[in-house]
Amino acid sequence: MKKFIKRTLLVLILLVILAAVALHFFLDVAIKRGAEAFGPKLAQVDVKLDGVNLFILSGSCSLDGLVVGNPQGYKTPWAINVDHASVALKPASLLSDKIVVSSISVKAPQITFETDLRHNNLSKIISNLEEATGGSDKPAAKTTEAKPAETKPGKKIEVDDLLISGGKVRVSVTSMGGKSATVPLPEIHLTNLGRDSDGITAAELSKRVLVAIEEGAAQASVGAIADLGKGAVYMTKDLEKAGTNSVEKVTKSISDLFKKK
Repeated sequence: MKKFIKRTLLVLILLVILAAVALHFFLDVAIKRGAEAFGPKLAQVDVKLDGVNLFILSGSCSLDGLVVGNPQGYKTPWAINVDHASVALKPASLLSDKIVVSSISVKAPQITFETDLRHNNLSKIISNLEEATGGSDKPAAKTTEAKPAETKPGKKIEVDDLLISGGKVRVSVTSMGGKSATVPLPEIHLTNLGRDSDGITAAELSKRVLVAIEEGAAQASVGAIADLGKGAVYMTKDLEKAGTNSVEKVTKSISDLFKKK
């Protein structure tokens, strides 16, 4: 009888281990595929994620090699490049309607801020997200097409603390022949996202983070763009020939760009 009990317990333990491994693998693949499938649909840009490692029992997760491409019409290869991000979550919340994330830490991301001094790539991605999720102020266009079948709402998310630090912004000004400069990205710290509600969707979380990144990148780019216009870092031949008048035009364009914020 004792041997039977021992064997039964051993079998149960092995089944639990196998189930945990299977769930771990399934969730890792699901997160990766979800990011690469739904990211392009919502933001209308390519999204690549090299790997996901989720440890259910400890509630830790890491994302490696996240690359967010640029919207159509922009010349630089990508908008956001993150080598590694760490996530801490409450394991029990994975079974609830709201996944509770204790913290997200993104260190040393690379951001591309491509602008013609009127628009920029990051604000375009945000606009795409708004259009896809109905979050913009523009009225939806009327259509005679049949509406897709309603689907069950996805899980909501709560993020208690999100920190982006040590980032760099590559400023690329297309109206200056694509001349560029690299500046530090100000630290971004967001808290209590979705805490006082039923949570927020993945799209809403992405939008809030992108808005913060775009604002930080824009602020960091002011001095670099001014220097590019004055020729302190780079100067196009046209600016060299035009002299002071072109510098004044560039300065005015920068001012106009940031008045829109």
